[in-house]
Amino acid sequence: MRKKHFILLSLIFVFFTSKAQTDIFDAVSYVNPLMGTQSTHSLSNGNTYPAIARPWGMNFWTPQTGKMGDGWMYTYTAEKIRGFKQTHQPSPWMNDYGQFSIMPVTGKLAFLEDDRASWFSHKAEISTPYYYSVYLADYDVTTEITTTERAAHFQITFPENDRSYIVLDAFDKGSYVKIIPSENKIIGYTTRNSGGVPDNFKNYFVLVFDKPFADKYTWQDQKLDKDKLESMSNHAGAIIGFSTTKGEKINIKVASSFISFEQAELNMKRELGTATFEQTKIESKKEWNKVLGKVKVEGGTVEQTKTFYSSLYRTVCFPQKQYEIDATGNQVHYSPYNGKVEAGAMFAGTGFWDTFRALYPLLNLVYPSINKEMQEGLINAYKEGGFLPEWSSPGFRDVMVGNNSASVVSDAYLKGLRGYDIKTLYEALLNGANNEGPLNAVGRKGVKFYNSLGYVPNDVGINESAARTLEYAYDDFTIWQLAKALKRPKKEINLFEKRMMNYKLLFNPEFNLMSGKSKDGKFSASFNPFKWGGDFTEGNSWHYSWSVFHDMQGLIDLMGGEKIFTSQLDAVFSLPPIFDDSYYGATIHEIREMQVMNMGQYAHGNQPIQHLIYLYNYVGQPWKTQYWSREVMNKLYKPTPDGYCGDEDNGQTSAWYVFSAMGFYPVCPGTDEYVLGAPLFKKISLELENGKNITINAPNNSDENIYVADLKWDNTPFTKNFIKHSDLQNGAILNFNMTNTPNKERGIDPKSYPYSYSSSK
Repeated sequence: MRKKHFILLSLIFVFFTSKAQTDIFDAVSYVNPLMGTQSTHSLSNGNTYPAIARPWGMNFWTPQTGKMGDGWMYTYTAEKIRGFKQTHQPSPWMNDYGQFSIMPVTGKLAFLEDDRASWFSHKAEISTPYYYSVYLADYDVTTEITTTERAAHFQITFPENDRSYIVLDAFDKGSYVKIIPSENKIIGYTTRNSGGVPDNFKNYFVLVFDKPFADKYTWQDQKLDKDKLESMSNHAGAIIGFSTTKGEKINIKVASSFISFEQAELNMKRELGTATFEQTKIESKKEWNKVLGKVKVEGGTVEQTKTFYSSLYRTVCFPQKQYEIDATGNQVHYSPYNGKVEAGAMFAGTGFWDTFRALYPLLNLVYPSINKEMQEGLINAYKEGGFLPEWSSPGFRDVMVGNNSASVVSDAYLKGLRGYDIKTLYEALLNGANNEGPLNAVGRKGVKFYNSLGYVPNDVGINESAARTLEYAYDDFTIWQLAKALKRPKKEINLFEKRMMNYKLLFNPEFNLMSGKSKDGKFSASFNPFKWGGDFTEGNSWHYSWSVFHDMQGLIDLMGGEKIFTSQLDAVFSLPPIFDDSYYGATIHEIREMQVMNMGQYAHGNQPIQHLIYLYNYVGQPWKTQYWSREVMNKLYKPTPDGYCGDEDNGQTSAWYVFSAMGFYPVCPGTDEYVLGAPLFKKISLELENGKNITINAPNNSDENIYVADLKWDNTPFTKNFIKHSDLQNGAILNFNMTNTPNKERGIDPKSYPYSYSSSK
């Protein structure tokens, strides 16, 4: 009798356990990590690689098709895999650091990357964020990978062979390996990097195998040494060999550390322990579903759903955690700023010029706790490096313009993040706003001119002067906003309020656009609004003239009113995609990506213009925002290897899609507002960290019904062209009534327009 009860209870438990598992929304199953991998130097369709990782994990892994040192380390059109690489690369243009690779081979012992490369097919490849598998045709070997934040688990299935090998490549530029047969272990370090690191930079790694070594080799450069267990050279590596039976699986547990071998061992013990490959895989999948499942979309096509979650996946990859957990359970990190081991958090792998626009606002809305950690990491970066990074990979990198750390810091605090040292961060903002840094891209290049003249001149040896000026003015706005929130001295507040209006000094009334200006206050007689570069950064005047995020009404007034402003917006899409590339001496990929997309001068593949579509809300024509946002989502994003229309850029271009699909966008980080568009799906649910929920309903949504007839907030008619972050934090139900014809009566009252400084006084 008791036995029958036990069996019955067991069946009930299994039923409800299985039901609970099937009820979990499997968001990660819609992710295609290969989206954006069909890219080249001359044309970017994303410039991504398939990262096998955990959200914001310290270490990523990827199959490597490119040569050692090539930033294009995985391209979809490649035919051979050279190895499986640990990577921290944010983009091919920034290249990599802390990198080494593992490659199985059989038969003839091949260890140099060209010799060991194997043919593969995407038909025999499985790519997910938590698991990767591929068949290596030349060796009859299947390699599987799954990961934790700082460790990885390999499972390699070999054929019957008495010469099965695993090659460890520690890469060139200075590396070390040591084989420890008694522990089935290899340790070593790699120093290869692309800048942004101190002289003592090392990435220490540990590999533990579940099978004793029959053969042991080390190698340096192109020389192979049998039974030599240790090698230190420019380019070191190790090889271990086995006799394998058909279908035999060899497991490798791998971990690394920027601190020490001991810390790498600790990372492995803590994160992998005694777990099997399948257990690690299940835990990784669970973590991805937990993170991606914060946003649930329903009622779209399979392609739209895949595009959404593939984009959301990219938004939670970077910046990477660069901190580790020591033996006492505390956060510690190797500082890429001073070369010391320091306490606390550290993150790396993002450029604020890109990501201040939508990526960090998305974190503030959906994942504020991780951004709180990132703010703590910025505090440590400032203390250790003397400035906030504008591009970190892993330390200061001299690329792009602006002082947009001000936006990232200010928006986080103004959106309600607390529990960190905001006073030190504000001190860092003041330091960055009033000083040039050790590199051109840190602090403010040309700050003396900007603070005295109100702009950076274009004839004093500083390139991209107009872009710098416009971004400094917006950054001053965000500092002004934060200064008010922190109740700083009135004189200080007034200073930034004055400076944030400096954008007006570059408005060229002859063209109704922004242009560079000389030191004596003159616009160039040869100004060409289609010229890329020069006064602007990776764009032209048609792209950058809208970079007045904080005072669109002021820009409208400069242009002569709403009618002319709207005409200029319309012209961006109706003008031909002509360009002048003389500044670069060649057609850079960003230009080519604009040219081929058939949207006129609208260059969505690069960041400066990505907010432009939402500006129709400031002139009472929100239906044009609704039209163009749908056009861009439908035409320029696909869940395919050529799925982006330019560089994905560490989550920014993906965050644009995620926000736009939800029906709103943060045109001006540093304010409490999102500007409305129209949702892509019939239903979207957001689970906020404070326990509240946001539901976005659009049951009539379809390919034809792209316009908003009316909107209700909790069943109350809502007529504004923006919604507030603070209101969303209380939970909300937004009901969009979608139709196939634009409602030209909704959103036309200036009282409905989003925030502009000039109309808020």
